[in-house]
Amino acid sequence: MSSVLRIVQVVCLVVLVNVVMPQLYDEAMEVNYSDQYYNEISVGEQNEADTPTATTASPCTAPDFSKWDKLFTMLENSQMKENMLLQYSDDIVKVGLQSLRAEVLEIVEQSSRSCAASVENSAHRAGAHAEQKLQQSLEHLYDVVALHQVQHDTTLGQILDASREQVTKLDKVEQSCIQERVKNFQTRDLEKEDRGQLQAIFAELIVLHKKLSFYTKATAEQNLPAGCDMALFFPMRSPKIHAKVIPERSMKTRAVTVCLWIKPTQILTRTVLFSYGTVTNPLELQLLLSEHSAHFTVRGEAHLVEARSAATEGSWVHLCGTWSSEQGLASLWVDGHKAASSPGVAEGHEIPADGVIILGQEYSGEGLAKKFGFQETFKAEEAFTGKLSGVNVWDRVLNESEIFEQAQKDGQSCGSRGNLVAWGGSQILEEGGVKLIY
Repeated sequence: MSSVLRIVQVVCLVVLVNVVMPQLYDEAMEVNYSDQYYNEISVGEQNEADTPTATTASPCTAPDFSKWDKLFTMLENSQMKENMLLQYSDDIVKVGLQSLRAEVLEIVEQSSRSCAASVENSAHRAGAHAEQKLQQSLEHLYDVVALHQVQHDTTLGQILDASREQVTKLDKVEQSCIQERVKNFQTRDLEKEDRGQLQAIFAELIVLHKKLSFYTKATAEQNLPAGCDMALFFPMRSPKIHAKVIPERSMKTRAVTVCLWIKPTQILTRTVLFSYGTVTNPLELQLLLSEHSAHFTVRGEAHLVEARSAATEGSWVHLCGTWSSEQGLASLWVDGHKAASSPGVAEGHEIPADGVIILGQEYSGEGLAKKFGFQETFKAEEAFTGKLSGVNVWDRVLNESEIFEQAQKDGQSCGSRGNLVAWGGSQILEEGGVKLIY
């Protein structure tokens, strides 16, 4: 503010010099000449001036100045004063401008400092807000990771619970491998491992789950179905490998139901599962496979019922054949569901007694003739290979719910036992290499 006042003072001084001083000089320069002089010189005075006079000037005498000389002297002095004033005013203006510049710079510096402080405060607030948001995001991420760990632990627990029942039935090598892997997973501290280790653990869990599924499936395939505690194992095709069943009582009947479990190793064009024959008719009652189709016949192949795509190699399947003499209605059931039915099959016929029940083969006429005292004759290409269990025969037609109960893989005691042939009760004779397994 002091610099501004100085500049105003200098401007006022300059105006005063340019306006007032010329008026003073004009007043001082007014000379009152009379009309008689009017700047004219008389003749006498001109002659006197022209006539030289011998006067000696004193060296110490001051020269006389005319009014014109004085006027010019005053003019020169006024110009000098004016120049001095202008120079002084310039100096004052320069000093004032410098002071003003310094003050402006100081103001700018103070403003910049205040702006910098404002920017710093704003940046600090923004950083604090961003840090708070980041902290919240990290907390949310920790919660999500903890939830995923809980889910992984739950999934692992479910896998372990599901595998406990099957692990006990594996051999010692499989048990030690699985128990060691499970122990490693149970003792591992998932909370202290980073994301890469969690991914590696998850990949190991997937591999372990696949192995457990494979072992579970393999164990399930090794287990017997429906709670059956034994099965007949037919290791290969041979004209001597078969099994005989001694029925509980006479097979003479006008209605019959034959049920059994099979797990075939190989299925050819004709594979005999169950066969009951007499001397007069070796094909009195049969349950057999033709490739992947199941056939049930009464009194020969002219009277049969066919169910397509009934059996698969390497898998357990439950088959039931029912027949009644009244209407000649024959039906074939696969895994508890009716797959085929046909009327007019041996209608009015009665199955005779004194026959022979063969599992895994069938008697021919010549074979029955040689039954007593001679070597029995079978065909290797008709032999069954695989596992066979749960053979039951009734002298009546089972209803739908009874057959469905027989076909439950997770059932108990291998289903209800038949009154003609009861699995686990009727005598079975293994011939030619058939093995009874448990």
